[in-house]
Amino acid sequence: MRHRIAVFASGNGSNFEALAAACDDGRLPAEIALMICDKPGAYVCERAARHGVETFAFSPRSYASKSAFEAEIAAMLRERGVSLVCLAGYMRIIGPTLLEAYGGRIINIHPALLPAFPGAHAIRDAFDYGVKVYGVTIHYVDDTVDGGRIIAQAPVPYEGSDIDELEAMIHRTEHRLYVDTVARLLNN
Repeated sequence: MRHRIAVFASGNGSNFEALAAACDDGRLPAEIALMICDKPGAYVCERAARHGVETFAFSPRSYASKSAFEAEIAAMLRERGVSLVCLAGYMRIIGPTLLEAYGGRIINIHPALLPAFPGAHAIRDAFDYGVKVYGVTIHYVDDTVDGGRIIAQAPVPYEGSDIDELEAMIHRTEHRLYVDTVARLLNN
């Protein structure tokens, strides 16, 4: 059985790419029914087009409120039979409208070992702090910032001084862990 998932992203979309490739080659028993992007023109939109994934790219400022655009998104998800929402570099906090519609079915990937280093600059924050083991966390989304129940984590040991090298290592771990975790969730 192929599940229908949605991916939300705001930028480059490397985690979207990992999920889409896994859907295409059968590692994920799913299809990406919709990609949501809050930054029209972001590279993730090109990635979605290459995979033939329908995209809804919107400008939040063109809506009267967050609940207005979230209500439209929730309706689109329902229309497409989406059972799981995967945040993949979506740089907006999910509000009550989407949480009410999809609570317990929204997951996020975060480039740190939560609960340490929540927020938008986790890699830089951990690097500046001087940790020796970085990592990746996948968690359920709730009404806190990066505070939902943890589903999976993977360590990324690194004692070097090149943040670009560190980011590349973390991204490789993210891509593997996200695909494996989504597959596990869908197969249960």
